[in-house]
Amino acid sequence: MTTITPPVTLDDVRDAAARLQGVAHRTPVLRSRTLDALAGAEIHLKCENFQRVGAFKFRGAYNAASRLAPDQLSRGIAAYSSGNHAQAVALAARELGTTAVIVMPEDAPPSKRAATAGYGAEIVTYDRYTGDRVAIAEALAAERGLAVIPPYEHPHVMAGQGTAALELLEDVGELGALLTPVGGGGLMAGSATVAKGLHPDIRMIGVEPEAGDDTKRSLEAGRRISIPVPYTIADGQALHTPGELTFSVNRRLVDDVVLVTDDEIRDAMRFAFERLKIVLEPSGATPLAALLTGRAGPLPHRVGVILSGGNIDAGRFAELCGSEA
Repeated sequence: MTTITPPVTLDDVRDAAARLQGVAHRTPVLRSRTLDALAGAEIHLKCENFQRVGAFKFRGAYNAASRLAPDQLSRGIAAYSSGNHAQAVALAARELGTTAVIVMPEDAPPSKRAATAGYGAEIVTYDRYTGDRVAIAEALAAERGLAVIPPYEHPHVMAGQGTAALELLEDVGELGALLTPVGGGGLMAGSATVAKGLHPDIRMIGVEPEAGDDTKRSLEAGRRISIPVPYTIADGQALHTPGELTFSVNRRLVDDVVLVTDDEIRDAMRFAFERLKIVLEPSGATPLAALLTGRAGPLPHRVGVILSGGNIDAGRFAELCGSEA
């Protein structure tokens, strides 16, 4: 019988946590009696909107970049991202004394593009509906001798993302369920590896925007499914297919993926602002939307939620949340 080694293990996540200590923030866990009452459970919110660069992505980017050989690190890093991974790699490169070139879609949120440039990265744009960001980044990397750090399809990236769940479980103890947003699947893969490794009976629930249900479809089919690039306000989850490595983990460890609409995401952002006093970007609010709508189904007594990020500028936030319409 052949044993297949998973791309990321609990020990990998623990090693990443040690590497990130003193570099990444140990983000707070919030509670809300109002949310508990609405959800019918004891909810523990891991607030990665307070992470460096405003999202969990810094964990994986720094963990991967810091492991590059010195000669490779000196030549620089390439990445592709709609925003949060872009900022994360740019900051990780600056922290490690090197340079970054980031391939970003032309319609990336202006605040994310400005922040990426602010960390010192060179930005190369493309059309997300017609261009191939991976091919563009790999061509630049080959031309300039750069190391590519993908946003989710990398064992060190997945391990770094899993440290958010590790911290949550260390801080609050055993949980009956853990909800995370799912885009390419790196946060879920790292989180599920930790959660199932520590508490095998925990229920792992992913949340996707209704328009971008590639992971849900893939899990139901038992293989990776591609969909047209989705139009959704949750730009961080606007992918057409799960990652190959991330899916190999998630198909084993994820119990369910539920869907929320853009309007439900707006309502969750508004709830977070008005009742929790925090700002979430659309992708970061999808698991909260699943709780508020009951889409996550009957819940156990204690539930963890990873709020993945808060990178949204004031104008866009007002546009999305400023009215009940």
